[in-house]
This record gives sequence, structure tokens and C-alpha cells, in this order.
Amino acid sequence: MAGLIVTTVKAIISFYQSSIGKKWIVALTGLVLVGFVAGHMIGNLQIFLGQEPLNKYAAFLQGLGELLWVIRGVLLACIGIHIVTTVLLTIQNAAATPQKYAVTKSQAASVGAKTMAVSGTIIAAFIVYHLRHFTVVSGYPDLKALKDSHDVYSMVIVGFQDPFATGFYLLGLFLLCMHLSHGIQSFIQTLGLRSRKIADGLTTASPFLAGLIFLGYASIPVACFLGILKPILTHAH
Repeated sequence: MAGLIVTTVKAIISFYQSSIGKKWIVALTGLVLVGFVAGHMIGNLQIFLGQEPLNKYAAFLQGLGELLWVIRGVLLACIGIHIVTTVLLTIQNAAATPQKYAVTKSQAASVGAKTMAVSGTIIAAFIVYHLRHFTVVSGYPDLKALKDSHDVYSMVIVGFQDPFATGFYLLGLFLLCMHLSHGIQSFIQTLGLRSRKIADGLTTASPFLAGLIFLGYASIPVACFLGILKPILTHAH
């Protein structure tokens, strides 16, 4: 039994150390994150239905208790593994690719591919800021008072009345969706599903999907900042 475990661990390590192994890890963790981003957007869009639906949705999530923290832990682990593996894969590919070929490949790459490292870093900062802003609400006493009173609807609207918060969210969302567009194409290529026949459709579909996600998410801070959505401040700060 011990020998089988050792053999399995060695096989996993060997797979991870290979280029194809890292590509699969990046693809699968990316798929989990895309699923979360889409689901989270659908939940958040309930803000346009009014205070009660969004607060009920937030209460449902909080009612998950420890399971919610398990989900958050899995998502954070996927983010960490995705970032680290992407960096290692980039280093590995750079070391294995002749300089001349690398230049040619770079010229043919999309903007999303060229800026993956930079956009990924900003996205990581965006995630930390998002957690601090709306989950931990550290340093935001007004938002904390609203969260403690279980009025997530008003908390979100008040939070996005800050021009810095709205601007940074829009930047983070734009880079995230650009990242997603390139990532979806890379995922299908990793699975070996990309061919000449579907290349054009894939190139068109992935930016379209990323664009829909951007519009869905961006509509919330924009509506809050422009006063289209107004907080219902029934709780004393």
C-alpha cells in the first residue's frame, strides 16, 4: 500500500513538472474560476431586482456557514495554484523555446496573451481589494455597519459611490475579462479541441462571452455610481 502511494505521488509530481501537466492544471483551475465568475455575476445582478432579493441571496450564502469558508478556501487555492503554475509554465516555456521562435510567436500573439502576467498581477490585487472592500470591510466603518445590519443591498451601493472603488473595479473587470477571453482559447487548445474548423468560431465566441461577463459585472458599479441605484438607509451608522 505504501509503495502504491509513493508511486502515485511520484507520478503526480512528474506530471506537474511537465509542460503539458502545468497546462492542464492551469486549464482546470481556470475552468473552476470561470464557473465561479459566471455564477457570482448572476447572483450579484439580483441587485437590480431590489433590496429584498439581494439581501435574501446574501443571507442564503451566509447561511452556508462553514461550507461557505470551504468554498472560499477552494477558490483561493485555485487562484493561487493558477497564478503560480502559470508563472512556472511561462518560465519553463521561455527556457525551452529558441529566441528566434519566441519573437515570432510573440508577434503573432493576441494582446491578452502578451499581457497575461501584468493583467494577472492586477487581477490578484483586485481580488484582495474586493475581499477587503465587501467581505472583510476592513477600514470601511459605514459599510461594516450596513453589513452588520444585513443590508447588503445598501452596502454595495454605498461602496460604489466611491469613484476610486468604481474606477478600480472597472479596470480590474476589464483585465479579468481580457484574461478570460485568452484563457478560454488556451483551455480548449490544451484539451486538443482546437482545429482549423472551429478556430474562427472560438476566436469570436470567447471575446463575446468575456464581453457579456464584463457588461454584467460593470453594470452594477456604474448604476450605483451614477445614482441609478440608490441605497435604502434604514439603519443608523
